[in-house]
Amino acid sequence: MHYNMEKVVEIRDLFKSFGDNHVLRGVDLDLYKGENLVVLGKSGTGKSVLIKIMVGLLPIDSGDITIFGQSIKGLKLGALNKLRLRIGFAFQHSALYDSMTVRENMEFPLTRNVKGLTRKEIDYRIDRLLNSVGLPQTANQMPSELSGGQKKRIGVARTLVLEPEIMLYDEPTAGLDPITCMEINHLINQVREEFNTSSIVITHDLTCAKVTGDRMAVLLDGQFGAVGTFDEVFHAEADPRIKSFYDYNFIQ
Repeated sequence: MHYNMEKVVEIRDLFKSFGDNHVLRGVDLDLYKGENLVVLGKSGTGKSVLIKIMVGLLPIDSGDITIFGQSIKGLKLGALNKLRLRIGFAFQHSALYDSMTVRENMEFPLTRNVKGLTRKEIDYRIDRLLNSVGLPQTANQMPSELSGGQKKRIGVARTLVLEPEIMLYDEPTAGLDPITCMEINHLINQVREEFNTSSIVITHDLTCAKVTGDRMAVLLDGQFGAVGTFDEVFHAEADPRIKSFYDYNFIQ
């Protein structure tokens, strides 16, 4: 076990609907310090909605989320922005700025959010992170010159530049070939070890879930159908909907 039992996120009785589409129907979940927690489910089940609510990109209908002991419900913008600096969001499509080099992409959140850094300190932080993700040679390249896997890695590096305590990964292996998927999976584990992060990994990729997750929570019909280790979730007597998910991923 890589994590301890200190809770950094508590989600309680969380509901979220979009018109008649009831996406989250009273979900409960905890993230522990140092843990990689996978939220697993088919496309369109509300996985990404959950983490967007966590960072205030979507409002809560009812229920609550507590992060570092602070409820995000009704949080004023200034306090929300302060909390966001402690949470890194690695977007599914990396969200790099096309008109900026890799170095400029990584500088942007630093210069906007951290005052008083010298040029040397900024360069040190960026160079360290580019080395950590194995792409020091890309500093002066444009995003259009990068492969899909490289963009994912740079997206993670840019997210880490503000030294967040929590990492949120939205479909980190989507659209990648199997070898690059494994590289990203190992990067997620490496980030936890090197930067002492607690992470939520949103995915429908069972291999990603198995490789990265200390625990996993399977989202079914707006609620978590099972929460536990890989073996606990996919045991012989598991919910048929969960077993079918396993069969689809591994028996093809």
